[in-house]
Amino acid sequence: MFAFFTASGRGAGDALLAEVAKTLEERGVQVRGVVQCNFEFDPARRCQMDLQVLGSDKLVRISQDRGIHAKGCRLDTQGLAEAVFHVETALKEDGTDLLIINKFGKQECDGEGFRDVIGHALAEDVPVLTSCGPGHRDGLLEFSGGMATELPADLAQIVEWCLAQTALARLP
Repeated sequence: MFAFFTASGRGAGDALLAEVAKTLEERGVQVRGVVQCNFEFDPARRCQMDLQVLGSDKLVRISQDRGIHAKGCRLDTQGLAEAVFHVETALKEDGTDLLIINKFGKQECDGEGFRDVIGHALAEDVPVLTSCGPGHRDGLLEFSGGMATELPADLAQIVEWCLAQTALARLP
């Protein structure tokens, strides 16, 4: 009940997850989690990254503007922790059919970020969908004990998997 996909192209995975969430919500699936929104304001600077908390109007900034010449990670770990808190709270408050996490990345490979939220959802039989870059695939497979399903980066096939998993989770 844990699946991931890898999409090529800058922001492609974020856009696909957002479309998956929208499609599932339109079909009545209670989707919780986060999708990433990237905002470009200046071509000379890297985009701003926000997480849209699904099922709410919350938008949490997870990137830092470190200046035009800055190198290295721009992740704002406090922003990420805030988003994790909102998702944890939502999972405790209502009947979630599916958890979507914007990506299984470095933070999750290091035991941080949304890793505990994913583990909790799986323990509660809530299906989880995420994206994962090639550099973090081994960490995701290690975390999942090899039990994660790799899906093609295709809207129809991902939605089909999600609907099948949520139907299974609803069985007594």
